[in-house]
Parts: sequence; C-alpha cells; structure tokens
Amino acid sequence: MKKLQNKDADELYNTILHLETLAECRSFFRDLLTELEIQEFAERWKVARMLAEGKSYSQIVEETGLSSRTIARVGQWLRRGKGGYAMMVEKTK
Repeated sequence: MKKLQNKDADELYNTILHLETLAECRSFFRDLLTELEIQEFAERWKVARMLAEGKSYSQIVEETGLSSRTIARVGQWLRRGKGGYAMMVEKTK
C-alpha cells in the first residue's frame, strides 16, 4: 500500500473542516467510506466515550458486542494516542 502523503491527508482534513451540517457530513462520509467503515468508526467513537465515562471493559463488551481487543486498542489510543479522542470527548460533553 502506498504511504499516505501528509499533503493528501491535510487536503482531506481541510475538506472535512468545510462540512457545516449533519446532512453534509452524512453525504460526504457515505461517499468517502463504506457503510462498514462508517459503522467501525462509530463503534470506536462510542467505545472511547464509554471508557471516558469510566465504564468497564465488561460493560462495554456487553453493551456493544465488540471484542475486548478492540476496546483495549481504543483505550490505548484514548490514553496514549495523539489526544484526539480525549479532545473530542471533552468538546462534546
């Protein structure tokens, strides 16, 4: 797989910054991603919010049906990632 160029990624991020409504977001992301990819992103975001609320892995597994491995990976990114999850959890409280 070709390594993602920073310029290409920045173009995508800047495009996302121009979305103004939920309807625009839905349309753009549905064209950009498959339904499965959207669902996977939504699940990761849900797990990040649940972990930030202090829910246990077992509670999250029970509620979402996701594997403990997926939950642990999101938890690791929440704690030691680039700060994006934590930033957005705080912004959306």
